[in-house]
Amino acid sequence: MTAPNELPLALTPGEPAGVGAEIALKAWRRNDAPVFFLMDDPDRVAALSHKAGLHIPICVIDRPNAAFEARASGLPVLPCTGPIHSQPGHPDPSTATAVIKAIRDAVTMVKSGEAAAVVTNPIQKNTLHQAGFPHPGHTEFLAGLAGGQRSVMMLASRELALRVVPVTIHEPIRRVPDLLTQELIIETARITVRSLIQDFGIKAPRIAVSGLNPHAGEAGSIGTEDNAVIAPVLAVLRAEGLEIFGPLAADSMFHAAARQSYDVALCMYHDQALIPIKTLDFWGGVNVTIGLPFVRTSPDHGTALDLAGTGKANEGSLVAALCMAREIAGQRRNFQQGLAP
Repeated sequence: MTAPNELPLALTPGEPAGVGAEIALKAWRRNDAPVFFLMDDPDRVAALSHKAGLHIPICVIDRPNAAFEARASGLPVLPCTGPIHSQPGHPDPSTATAVIKAIRDAVTMVKSGEAAAVVTNPIQKNTLHQAGFPHPGHTEFLAGLAGGQRSVMMLASRELALRVVPVTIHEPIRRVPDLLTQELIIETARITVRSLIQDFGIKAPRIAVSGLNPHAGEAGSIGTEDNAVIAPVLAVLRAEGLEIFGPLAADSMFHAAARQSYDVALCMYHDQALIPIKTLDFWGGVNVTIGLPFVRTSPDHGTALDLAGTGKANEGSLVAALCMAREIAGQRRNFQQGLAP
C-alpha cells in the first residue's frame, strides 16, 4: 500500500449550490495546496468555472491516483455517481443523495488505501435534512461510517497553534447543562489527548478546560455545574497522568498569553469553542474530526450561498484543510510505525 503522504486527498462536493466547487478550483491553482481530487459532476464544475470567470480547466479522472498526473492539466475531478444539478445560491434537496454518497465513497477510498484523507466541503444541513439525512452534521455522520465509533470535533489553526474542542456540538443551548455529564467530558478529553499525540505529535498534551457558566460559576454563585460536574472530572483525569487544568472562565482563555499555556482548549459547547478561533483566524482555521480510524478535515466556514457563483469566495480555509489533512495523515502513519512523536 502506498504511504498516506504519497496519496492524493479526496475532496467531497459539499452543498452544490454553495462555494465548494469554486474554492476547489481556486485551491488547485495554489502552489501551497497538496494534490487532491474533487468528487463532483465535471460538467457542472466546468460550467461554474466559466460562470465565475475563473476559466480553470477540468481534468476528468477515473481513479484517485490519476490526480497526480492530471493536476498539471487542470483540476482533477472524479465523477460522482449521477449528475448534480444545482443553481448557485439555491439549494436543491434532490442533490442530497449524490452529496451523501460522495462522502461515503471518499471514506471508502481512504480505508482502502486509495486516498490519504477525506476533506469535506461544507454541507447545507437543512437541505440534507429535508431529504431524510438523520445526522446533525458531518461529524456525527462520519462517526456512523466508522461503525459508531465516538468522534469529536476539533477546530485547529496552524498559524496560531490553537486548537479547540467543544464537548457538546450541535445542540441547543438549553439542552447543554443536561447533556454535560462527567462521562461525556472524560471521554472527550481522552479522545482529544490521543489525537494530540498521534495526529499532532505532541508527546505530553496540556489541556485547558473551560467552565460552563460565566466566570466558571464563580464558586457556585453563577451556577453549580462547574464545581459539581466539571471539577471532579479534572481530578479523575489528573489522576490518570494528564496535564489538565480548570475549570477556567471562558472569556479569558483566548488572549495571546493565555494560549501559550495549553495545547488544546476543551470547551463545554459549540460557540464557546468556535467563536474564538473563527475570530482569531477565520481563513486559517480547520475543522478536524478526531477519534476516527481515518483522517477527515474541512474548512471552518459554511456554504456561503450568498457568494456562490460570483467568483469572490476565499479558498484560504480549504487550502488550510488540505494541508492539515496531509500533515495529519503523515503524522498518524509515523505514529503507527513507532516513529513519532
